[in-house]
Amino acid sequence: MKAVVKTKHAKGMEYKEVPVPKIGLRDVLIKVNVASICGTDVHIFDWTRWAQHRFTPPRITGHEFVGNVVKIGEEVTRVKVGDRVSAESHLTCGDCYQCNNGYSEVCRNFKLLGVDHDGTFAEFLVLPEHVLWKNDQKIPDEWATIQEPFGNAVDTVLAEDVAAKTVLILGAGPIGLFTTGIAKACGASLIVVSDPNNYRLAISKKMGAHIAINPRRQDVTHVVMEATKNNGVDVVLEFSGNNQALNQGLRTITPGGRISILGIYERRVNIDLNKDVIFKKIRIYGITGRKIFSTWYKTSRFLSAGLVDPTPVITHRFPLKDYEKGMKLMKDGKCGKVILNV
Repeated sequence: MKAVVKTKHAKGMEYKEVPVPKIGLRDVLIKVNVASICGTDVHIFDWTRWAQHRFTPPRITGHEFVGNVVKIGEEVTRVKVGDRVSAESHLTCGDCYQCNNGYSEVCRNFKLLGVDHDGTFAEFLVLPEHVLWKNDQKIPDEWATIQEPFGNAVDTVLAEDVAAKTVLILGAGPIGLFTTGIAKACGASLIVVSDPNNYRLAISKKMGAHIAINPRRQDVTHVVMEATKNNGVDVVLEFSGNNQALNQGLRTITPGGRISILGIYERRVNIDLNKDVIFKKIRIYGITGRKIFSTWYKTSRFLSAGLVDPTPVITHRFPLKDYEKGMKLMKDGKCGKVILNV
C-alpha cells in the first residue's frame, strides 16, 4: 500500500510503498477514504523541538480519518465488515487509575495514533476495536474526518455553559474556527475572534464571529472592553499557544469568568497569577483530547443535526500523494482544514 512515512530524524516525510498491516484478534483493518492534516502532523513534518522529543521514526503519520472496515479479528464484536468508521486518536490502556475513574482522555499509558502507532496517511490502517467510532450516515466523509479536532473544540467550549455569554476566541486555526461555530450554536451572545491571519479571520466571520481582530493592527484589550461595555468577556477560549495572547485573554476576562486552554506552548509562559487569576477568581480548564466517547456523541449530533456547518473551514483538498502541498499551506496559514483523499 501507499503511505506517508516519517523515515528520518530530519525535516520532511516520504510517500512510499509499505506492507499492508496485519490484524490481531481484537483489531480491525480499515480502508482509509479521507484523512485530514493536523498541526501535529506539521510539527512532525518540520521536525520541531516538540517532534524531536516526542516522535520516533519510522512511523506512518496522521490521526484524523474516515474509512470502511474491510477485515476484523476473530474476537471483534463491536464492528463488522463494511462499517464506516473514524477513531479516537488516544489509544487508551483501559486499566490505569485515570481510565478506571472516567478520565481515559488522560490515560497514563495511552498511545497516540500517528505518533506512537502507525497512522491514517495510508491506504489501510489497523486499530483496536475499542477506539473505533461508527459514523452517522448523515455525516459526509469530509465532515466525518474532522470529528477528532472538532471534538477538541466541543470540549473547550462546553467545559461550562456559554449560552447568552460573551466569548473571546484566541487563535483562528481550524479548531478555533470550529469553536466559533459551536459557540454560535450554543447561543453565545457575543463572539470575538483574535488572530494575526486575515485569511482565517475572514473564515471566522462565516462561522459566526461578531468581531474579528487582527492583534497586529488592533489593540485586543481595547476592542474587547469596548464591545463588552468595559465588563470584559465571560469566557476566553485559548488556542494560539502564544504567551502574549494568553495574557490578553486573562486581562480581558471578567472577574468570576472562566478560561479554557487547548493551545500548546513551545516554552513556559509568564502570567500574573495574583492580578489576573486569583484576585479575579477565574476558573481555568486545561483541555486535552476528547472525553471518550461522550464528546463523540456531541460532535456527531452537532454535525448530523446541522447545528454547525464546518464547510467554510474545509478549504483545500489534495490526493494523498500531494500531502506536501497541504503541509505548505498549513505552514503558510493560507488555508483552513486540508483534506487528503486516499
